[in-house]
Amino acid sequence: MSHHQSSSSAVLITGATSGIGLASAKFYAAKGFHVIACGRNETVLAGLNVGHFLTFDITQPEQVNQAGIALKQYLADKQLQLTQVILNAGTCEYIDDVIEFDAMLFSRVITTNLIAVGHCIRAFLPQLTKGGQLGLMSSSATYLPFPRAEAYGASKAAISYLGRSLRLDLAANPSVDIGVSVICPGFVDTPLTAKNDFAMPMQISSDQAAERIFKGMAQRKFEIHFPKRFTLILKCLSWLPEKILIKLLADKAVK
Repeated sequence: MSHHQSSSSAVLITGATSGIGLASAKFYAAKGFHVIACGRNETVLAGLNVGHFLTFDITQPEQVNQAGIALKQYLADKQLQLTQVILNAGTCEYIDDVIEFDAMLFSRVITTNLIAVGHCIRAFLPQLTKGGQLGLMSSSATYLPFPRAEAYGASKAAISYLGRSLRLDLAANPSVDIGVSVICPGFVDTPLTAKNDFAMPMQISSDQAAERIFKGMAQRKFEIHFPKRFTLILKCLSWLPEKILIKLLADKAVK
């Protein structure tokens, strides 16, 4: 089956100025999609030349709302069908001192990775065409608790639950036929992961991640996790008794 689309098929991707979002924008464009790239850096967005771009900050609800209005007008003007929305934008910060818990850091991460997604869903979900697919960026970090990941892991675990719940409510409304994909990458080579100060086994490139997301969304998979050899190991480890998990993973927190 060909994954190429007609020129009237559009995909909206947030966080399209770097990493997985940037690679996905280019990959979708190469497959014939009209890409609506979203982000804060207008210079990068304008240079993509993949279709259209919307400049806004996902953490600013009014900017997201205005982007939704602009999107609706653009789709109508160009007679495009919005067949996919990928809410990829996010951040990662770690809690380095759990006793002196950084509540402001926690709030920043939750706001960007979770609360902002809610505003994006409000702005963009109603514009998905019948048979469309919504992609939410979670993480394979949700399969296990990891040291220092209280903020990041909590935000992504919430995204996974959000996706499961959305899927139920959308399934109860078959007239719209909108599917949900929860995307759970392992380690991907991006500017965000480049800041990590720990080993990242089985890391793949952003281009490889983009291809896996593209295929999973096309197949309307609920959970898109990759690379499989890494994510399956995490899934298996999650079945271990809690005492063993704590011993295994807490040791990794000692520097």
